[in-house]
Amino acid sequence: MHEKIIILDFGSQTTQLIGRRVRDLSTYCEIVPYNKFPFEDETVKGVILSGSPFSVNDHDAFKIDLKDIRGKYPVLGICYGAQLMVSESGGEVSQPDSREYGRAHLNIFESNDPLFANLSQNSEVWMSHGDTIVNAPENFTLTASTEDVKWAAYKINGEKTWGVQFHPEVYHTEQGTALLSNFLDICGMKRDWTPASFIESTVRELKEELGDDKVILALSGGVDSSVTAVLLNRAIGKNLTCVFVDHGLLRKNEFETVLDDYEHLGLNVIGVDAKQHFYKELEGVTDPEEKRKIIGKGFIDVFEREAHKLKDIKWLAQGTIYPDIIESLSITGVTIKSHHNVGGLPEKMNLKLCEPLKLLFKDEVRKIGLELGMRPGLIHRHPFPGPGLGIRILGAITPEKVRIAQEADDIFISGLREYGLYDKVWQAGAILLPVQSVGVMGDERTYENTIALRSVTSTDAMTADWSRLPYEFLAKVSNEIINKVQGVNRVVLDISSKPPATIEWE
Repeated sequence: MHEKIIILDFGSQTTQLIGRRVRDLSTYCEIVPYNKFPFEDETVKGVILSGSPFSVNDHDAFKIDLKDIRGKYPVLGICYGAQLMVSESGGEVSQPDSREYGRAHLNIFESNDPLFANLSQNSEVWMSHGDTIVNAPENFTLTASTEDVKWAAYKINGEKTWGVQFHPEVYHTEQGTALLSNFLDICGMKRDWTPASFIESTVRELKEELGDDKVILALSGGVDSSVTAVLLNRAIGKNLTCVFVDHGLLRKNEFETVLDDYEHLGLNVIGVDAKQHFYKELEGVTDPEEKRKIIGKGFIDVFEREAHKLKDIKWLAQGTIYPDIIESLSITGVTIKSHHNVGGLPEKMNLKLCEPLKLLFKDEVRKIGLELGMRPGLIHRHPFPGPGLGIRILGAITPEKVRIAQEADDIFISGLREYGLYDKVWQAGAILLPVQSVGVMGDERTYENTIALRSVTSTDAMTADWSRLPYEFLAKVSNEIINKVQGVNRVVLDISSKPPATIEWE
């Protein structure tokens, strides 16, 4: 078992970034709800307390008793986490005259403090909090300030506990990674979390867990399920049967192309054409969550039928990754969106669930795939949502709308490849909007559909920014879509970031 850092999530939008930074430092960590600390886990070596959308003074704020954590483990509180420790120890946290948000410069008072080892004075940090620490208890030592924030950082005397009101996990904090690295040194972490070590330990664990059991794997054609397949194939070989379902919402010609890719990987794959089943179930459905659930249930129904055709299947494997699970959790009582491969296994199938990548971020999955020797072209394919074009066609789904979305998407993706832009963006696709507008084509007046082009840059899908694509490229793609895709007379560009928007439109 890998030693680990536990990140207690108090509902912050940047909690996942803390995890990413720690993983980037070759250290294994897990994000758990603030009130679910694994006290029985002997591999825990340190604890990080995240930020929160709440004030520590709110009646509904997420609060826990830290007495069994502080002193037993090294602790780093970030923003809300730092304020919580002050508040529960008798200090004062209150709202200043103005919200402290944006860039600031850090003045370090305790240069010998191991948390600030080798950090330079006046480096830039990122503040984002409505409250501030006004007075700290006597056993709290002030270690750093900014121009506007006195208690920018502190250490609690007599224990390995620190608090910072800035966010070391975000890119805007220049030496944030170095600070987190110092904390990992304080925790005595070995820094042995690597793709090779993950493969070795996961294959070993899969062999122990699955034994001679047979597994059916839900392939989607994307990198997550593909890496899952190769990893399982290495562990259990012929006992793995892969099922690739064409739900009629794939990209143009993707069913045939992906099956060919899997043949080269030496996988045992069954291709299932289920287009008409999904189209029938989705007929007239416009609500995004309902569409996701219908598609998720449809996958399960198809797998159930295929599993019954096979003998002695005991497990269903899925390419679930960490952001899927995090977005499906309800830390604050609000689920961002449900994912078709999270918690969608009905008891009637009587199959156990196997998700070997469920604690990995997307970029880690790619590293694992390359370490497994998979083709770079397959590994670096853009993410494609499990519900496919079902959530890129806004409103009700019809075969005709699927045709339009597929053709527009094919022109967009092919253009990105042609212009050498494909590997420079994280994810791209064409969105068919439920909007028709007037146009003129030739001498005729038209009233046809609108396509939105969505392209983002990201590292982990938890945050994303819109891609700054060249105007001449966008003009060419727009012109080609309008001229070649029957039913489209207008193309627009989505320039929203995540947050507040999501990468997909539904």
